[in-house]
Amino acid sequence: MASQKVIALDAMGGDHGPEVLVPGAALSLERQPALNFIFFGQQARVEAVLKAYPKLAARSRIVHTDHVIAMDEKPSQALRRGKGSSMWLALDAVKTGEADAAVSAGNTGALMAIAKLLLRPITGIERPAIAALWPTVKSECIVLDAGANIGATAAQLTDYALMGAAMARAVFHIERPSVGLLNVGTEEMKGNEDVKAAHALLKSAESLPLDYKGFVEGDQIGQGAVDVVVVEGFAGNIALKTAEGTARQIGTYLRAAMTSSLMSKLGALFAQGGFRVLKEKMDPRRVNGGTFLGLNGIAVKSHGGADAFGFASAVDLAYEMADSGLIARLTADIDGFHHRLSAAGPGGMPPERSAGGALGKG
Repeated sequence: MASQKVIALDAMGGDHGPEVLVPGAALSLERQPALNFIFFGQQARVEAVLKAYPKLAARSRIVHTDHVIAMDEKPSQALRRGKGSSMWLALDAVKTGEADAAVSAGNTGALMAIAKLLLRPITGIERPAIAALWPTVKSECIVLDAGANIGATAAQLTDYALMGAAMARAVFHIERPSVGLLNVGTEEMKGNEDVKAAHALLKSAESLPLDYKGFVEGDQIGQGAVDVVVVEGFAGNIALKTAEGTARQIGTYLRAAMTSSLMSKLGALFAQGGFRVLKEKMDPRRVNGGTFLGLNGIAVKSHGGADAFGFASAVDLAYEMADSGLIARLTADIDGFHHRLSAAGPGGMPPERSAGGALGKG
């Protein structure tokens, strides 16, 4: 039997606020009956939507605040002025143990900055990453970093590999997930120095809770070559947005082709079952939700423009993360790996970590 979990929701985040997020929570509750919710936001506005969902209302409470972090607010501004906002309060509920996870469709940069401040990185993790689910021809894979940081050292890429593997165990229920480093080729001599150094670390490290497969190229992500794809945040974010745009582009091409003539329309009528399956597989709403990995708590970022179906996917992901005991397992993995590196002496230590930067709003 699934355990009861409480999800803290930034009810004012995203492009649509409670009018989309409340129906999304209701849909997630249908799939995960063990859920309970705390909505942080403008009480009157949340209650007005919640009236249409009595089952959700019975398992929810509202904490009122008029303070909302804008989608275009800089992370530094959000840190200075964000206390008491719907986003801040949702994350603080995870910090205090009042909630098991937080979900927000709000400003990505602000969410990451506040989450790092309140939840704090796991010991040994300097730069948490955003992990995104990615549809493949086989099923799904996890890609990280999808935009939390610009650049990454070899040590940080190795940490991403461990974090992604822990998430794969939680979501895919695979004990030893396969992991690959995204690179411009699969040959040993290709890639920048950090990627090659991370490759050497992962190859030489013993007893890792993952199956390291080496380098993978961009076209192998969608083929499902590995369960976890590791990449620094700048390239990872571009790859993710490119894939989303390509999916929409293909959908546009198909619609145009299927309505271009009478015969095409007739063919589309006969093939509508197949097109329905294709649409479902290509629907980015199914995998909406990026997890901030590397923190002492679970925070999930929904796409700001997500509809109720998409937001429900983000809530589902938060529940899976909380129900799996992800944080405890990840903490143990990171601690064990860093302990082995330290025991190996100077030759086994990771390269110096760089400060790096964070992407702005999302």
